[in-house]
Amino acid sequence: MKNDLLKNIIEAALLASGRPLSLSELRDLFPHRQRPELAALRNAIKQLQSEFEGRGIELIEVATGFRIQVRPSMIDWLTKLWEERPPRYSRALMETLALIAYQQPITRGDIENVRGVAVSANIIRTMLERGWIKVVGHRDVPGKPELFATTPQFLEYFSLKKLDDLPPLADITDLDTFVPQLEFDIEESIPPLRVVTDHGELLEDEDSSEDDVNEALSDDLEDDLDDAEVVEENIRTID
Repeated sequence: MKNDLLKNIIEAALLASGRPLSLSELRDLFPHRQRPELAALRNAIKQLQSEFEGRGIELIEVATGFRIQVRPSMIDWLTKLWEERPPRYSRALMETLALIAYQQPITRGDIENVRGVAVSANIIRTMLERGWIKVVGHRDVPGKPELFATTPQFLEYFSLKKLDDLPPLADITDLDTFVPQLEFDIEESIPPLRVVTDHGELLEDEDSSEDDVNEALSDDLEDDLDDAEVVEENIRTID
Protein backbone atom coordinates (compact mmCIF):
# COMPACT_ATOMS: atom_id res chain seq x y z
CA MET A 1 0.00 0.00 0.00
CA LYS A 2 1.28 3.45 -0.88
CA ASN A 3 2.42 5.52 2.06
CA ASP A 4 0.25 8.52 1.15
CA LEU A 5 -2.86 6.36 1.09
CA LEU A 6 -1.92 4.82 4.43
CA LYS A 7 -1.57 8.27 6.01
CA ASN A 8 -4.89 9.38 4.55
CA ILE A 9 -6.66 6.34 5.97
CA ILE A 10 -5.14 6.86 9.41
CA GLU A 11 -6.02 10.56 9.39
CA ALA A 12 -9.60 9.88 8.31
CA ALA A 13 -10.03 7.10 10.87
CA LEU A 14 -8.82 9.27 13.75
CA LEU A 15 -11.09 12.13 12.72
CA ALA A 16 -14.13 9.85 12.25
CA SER A 17 -13.71 7.77 15.41
CA GLY A 18 -14.24 10.55 17.93
CA ARG A 19 -11.94 8.72 20.34
CA PRO A 20 -8.33 7.52 20.48
CA LEU A 21 -7.49 4.46 18.39
CA SER A 22 -4.69 2.03 19.17
CA LEU A 23 -2.32 0.68 16.56
CA SER A 24 -4.16 -2.63 16.67
CA GLU A 25 -7.51 -0.95 16.06
CA LEU A 26 -6.08 0.99 13.14
CA ARG A 27 -4.57 -2.17 11.68
CA ASP A 28 -7.89 -4.02 11.97
CA LEU A 29 -9.48 -1.47 9.62
CA PHE A 30 -7.67 -3.05 6.69
CA PRO A 31 -8.60 -6.30 4.93
CA HIS A 32 -6.55 -9.20 6.21
CA ARG A 33 -4.29 -9.43 3.16
CA GLN A 34 -3.69 -5.68 3.07
CA ARG A 35 -2.98 -5.11 6.73
CA PRO A 36 0.19 -3.04 7.19
CA GLU A 37 2.83 -3.88 9.75
CA LEU A 38 2.60 -2.08 13.06
CA ALA A 39 5.95 -0.45 12.32
CA ALA A 40 4.55 0.95 9.07
CA LEU A 41 1.54 2.36 10.91
CA ARG A 42 3.72 4.00 13.54
CA ASN A 43 5.98 5.47 10.85
CA ALA A 44 2.96 6.91 9.01
CA ILE A 45 1.71 8.42 12.27
CA LYS A 46 5.09 10.07 12.87
CA GLN A 47 4.94 11.58 9.40
CA LEU A 48 1.46 12.92 10.06
CA GLN A 49 2.64 14.42 13.33
CA SER A 50 5.39 16.24 11.47
CA GLU A 51 2.95 17.47 8.83
CA PHE A 52 0.65 18.85 11.53
CA GLU A 53 3.40 21.03 12.98
CA GLY A 54 2.46 24.67 12.75
CA ARG A 55 -1.21 23.86 12.19
CA GLY A 56 -4.24 24.31 14.44
CA ILE A 57 -4.56 20.58 15.11
CA GLU A 58 -2.15 17.98 16.40
CA LEU A 59 -1.84 14.19 16.50
CA ILE A 60 -0.88 12.95 19.93
CA GLU A 61 -0.54 9.62 21.70
CA VAL A 62 -2.44 9.10 24.95
CA ALA A 63 -2.86 6.07 27.19
CA THR A 64 -5.56 4.46 25.03
CA GLY A 65 -4.09 5.19 21.60
CA PHE A 66 -3.71 8.05 19.12
CA ARG A 67 -6.04 10.96 18.48
CA ILE A 68 -6.27 14.18 16.50
CA GLN A 69 -7.24 17.19 18.57
CA VAL A 70 -7.32 20.99 18.52
CA ARG A 71 -4.13 22.53 19.82
CA PRO A 72 -4.63 24.12 23.27
CA SER A 73 -3.38 27.44 21.86
CA MET A 74 -6.45 27.53 19.59
CA ILE A 75 -9.10 27.12 22.29
CA ASP A 76 -9.60 30.84 22.93
CA TRP A 77 -10.48 31.34 19.26
CA LEU A 78 -13.07 28.54 19.23
CA THR A 79 -15.09 29.08 22.40
CA LYS A 80 -17.97 30.69 20.48
CA LEU A 81 -18.49 27.42 18.62
CA TRP A 82 -19.57 25.66 21.80
CA GLU A 83 -23.01 26.65 23.00
CA GLU A 84 -22.90 24.65 26.20
CA ARG A 85 -20.67 25.90 28.96
CA PRO A 86 -17.81 23.58 29.88
CA PRO A 87 -18.25 21.56 33.06
CA ARG A 88 -17.18 23.30 36.24
CA TYR A 89 -15.33 21.39 38.91
CA SER A 90 -14.75 22.60 42.42
CA ARG A 91 -11.29 23.05 43.84
CA ALA A 92 -12.16 20.32 46.37
CA LEU A 93 -12.73 17.84 43.52
CA MET A 94 -9.51 18.79 41.77
CA GLU A 95 -7.48 18.53 44.97
CA THR A 96 -8.97 15.08 45.61
CA LEU A 97 -8.21 13.96 42.05
CA ALA A 98 -4.64 15.25 42.32
CA LEU A 99 -4.08 13.31 45.54
CA ILE A 100 -5.36 10.11 43.94
CA ALA A 101 -3.19 10.66 40.85
CA TYR A 102 0.02 11.22 42.81
CA GLN A 103 -0.52 8.95 45.82
CA GLN A 104 -2.44 6.01 44.33
CA PRO A 105 -3.61 3.64 45.55
CA ILE A 106 -5.16 5.75 48.28
CA THR A 107 -8.19 5.52 50.54
CA ARG A 108 -10.80 8.14 51.21
CA GLY A 109 -9.47 8.40 54.77
CA ASP A 110 -5.97 9.12 53.48
CA ILE A 111 -7.35 11.95 51.35
CA GLU A 112 -9.25 13.40 54.29
CA ASN A 113 -6.13 13.29 56.46
CA VAL A 114 -4.21 15.32 53.89
CA ARG A 115 -6.97 17.83 53.06
CA GLY A 116 -8.17 18.17 56.64
CA VAL A 117 -11.84 17.97 55.67
CA ALA A 118 -14.30 15.23 54.83
CA VAL A 119 -14.47 14.12 51.21
CA SER A 120 -17.98 14.51 49.87
CA ALA A 121 -19.57 11.37 48.47
CA ASN A 122 -20.61 13.48 45.47
CA ILE A 123 -16.96 14.11 44.61
CA ILE A 124 -16.09 10.41 44.60
CA ARG A 125 -19.26 9.58 42.64
CA THR A 126 -18.50 12.24 40.02
CA MET A 127 -14.99 10.91 39.40
CA LEU A 128 -16.24 7.33 39.25
CA GLU A 129 -19.00 8.23 36.80
CA ARG A 130 -16.58 10.06 34.54
CA GLY A 131 -14.30 7.02 34.61
CA TRP A 132 -11.33 8.95 35.99
CA ILE A 133 -10.88 6.68 39.02
CA LYS A 134 -11.73 3.13 40.00
CA VAL A 135 -11.59 0.87 43.04
CA VAL A 136 -8.50 -1.33 42.79
CA GLY A 137 -8.74 -3.13 46.12
CA HIS A 138 -9.29 -2.76 49.84
CA ARG A 139 -6.78 -1.95 52.56
CA ASP A 140 -6.32 -4.78 55.04
CA VAL A 141 -7.44 -2.83 58.09
CA PRO A 142 -10.71 -2.74 60.05
CA GLY A 143 -13.50 -1.57 57.80
CA LYS A 144 -11.65 -2.64 54.63
CA PRO A 145 -11.65 0.86 53.07
CA GLU A 146 -11.60 1.06 49.29
CA LEU A 147 -8.37 1.88 47.51
CA PHE A 148 -8.74 4.31 44.61
CA ALA A 149 -6.51 4.72 41.55
CA THR A 150 -6.74 6.53 38.23
CA THR A 151 -7.79 4.91 34.96
CA PRO A 152 -6.67 5.06 31.31
CA GLN A 153 -9.63 7.43 30.76
CA PHE A 154 -8.05 9.84 33.24
CA LEU A 155 -4.81 9.80 31.25
CA GLU A 156 -6.72 10.20 28.00
CA TYR A 157 -8.69 13.20 29.27
CA PHE A 158 -5.54 14.97 30.42
CA SER A 159 -3.66 14.09 27.21
CA LEU A 160 -1.19 11.89 29.05
CA LYS A 161 0.38 8.70 27.78
CA LYS A 162 1.40 7.37 31.21
CA LEU A 163 1.45 8.49 34.83
CA ASP A 164 5.12 9.35 34.55
CA ASP A 165 4.05 12.20 32.25
CA LEU A 166 2.44 14.00 35.19
CA PRO A 167 4.44 17.07 36.21
CA PRO A 168 6.62 16.51 39.29
CA LEU A 169 4.94 17.57 42.50
CA ALA A 170 7.84 19.92 43.19
CA ASP A 171 6.99 21.83 40.00
CA ILE A 172 3.34 22.37 40.95
CA THR A 173 3.03 25.72 42.70
CA ASP A 174 -0.61 26.19 41.80
CA LEU A 175 -3.46 23.74 41.33
CA ASP A 176 -4.09 25.18 37.87
CA THR A 177 -0.73 23.72 36.79
CA PHE A 178 -2.23 20.29 37.31
CA VAL A 179 -5.04 21.07 34.87
CA PRO A 180 -3.58 21.43 31.38
CA GLN A 181 -6.92 21.35 29.53
CA LEU A 182 -8.67 24.69 29.25
CA GLU A 183 -12.08 23.04 29.36
CA PHE A 184 -11.53 22.64 33.09
CA ASP A 185 -12.99 25.88 34.41
CA ILE A 186 -12.07 25.58 38.05
CA GLU A 187 -14.26 27.59 40.35
CA GLU A 188 -12.58 30.26 42.42
CA SER A 189 -12.21 29.40 46.07
CA ILE A 190 -15.26 30.51 48.00
CA PRO A 191 -15.91 30.63 51.73
CA PRO A 192 -17.50 27.50 53.24
CA LEU A 193 -21.27 27.42 52.96
CA ARG A 194 -22.92 28.38 56.26
CA VAL A 195 -26.61 27.58 56.22
CA VAL A 196 -28.72 26.79 59.27
CA THR A 197 -32.00 25.05 58.52
CA ASP A 198 -35.19 25.55 60.49
CA HIS A 199 -34.40 22.34 62.34
CA GLY A 200 -31.09 23.71 63.55
CA GLU A 201 -29.01 21.69 61.09
CA LEU A 202 -25.77 23.50 60.29
CA LEU A 203 -24.40 23.03 56.79
CA GLU A 204 -20.79 24.13 56.97
CA ASP A 205 -18.45 22.21 54.69
CA GLU A 206 -16.32 23.42 51.82
CA ASP A 207 -17.33 20.25 49.99
CA SER A 208 -21.04 20.99 50.41
CA SER A 209 -22.53 21.77 47.03
CA GLU A 210 -25.33 24.16 46.19
CA ASP A 211 -27.47 21.09 45.52
CA ASP A 212 -26.79 19.85 49.08
CA VAL A 213 -27.94 23.17 50.51
CA ASN A 214 -30.99 23.37 48.26
CA GLU A 215 -31.95 19.82 49.20
CA ALA A 216 -31.79 20.62 52.90
CA LEU A 217 -33.78 23.82 52.48
CA SER A 218 -36.28 21.97 50.30
CA ASP A 219 -36.80 19.42 53.09
CA ASP A 220 -37.51 22.30 55.49
CA LEU A 221 -40.02 23.80 53.07
CA GLU A 222 -41.82 20.47 52.71
CA ASP A 223 -42.00 20.14 56.50
CA ASP A 224 -43.40 23.67 56.78
CA LEU A 225 -46.05 22.90 54.16
CA ASP A 226 -47.00 19.72 56.02
CA ASP A 227 -47.36 21.71 59.25
CA ALA A 228 -49.48 24.30 57.45
CA GLU A 229 -51.78 21.56 56.14
CA VAL A 230 -52.23 20.17 59.66
CA VAL A 231 -53.11 23.62 61.04
CA GLU A 232 -55.59 24.21 58.20
CA GLU A 233 -57.22 20.83 58.86
CA ASN A 234 -57.55 21.60 62.56
CA ILE A 235 -59.18 24.94 61.78
CA ARG A 236 -61.72 23.26 59.51
CA THR A 237 -62.45 20.73 62.27
CA ILE A 238 -63.06 23.50 64.81
CA ASP A 239 -65.37 25.35 62.42
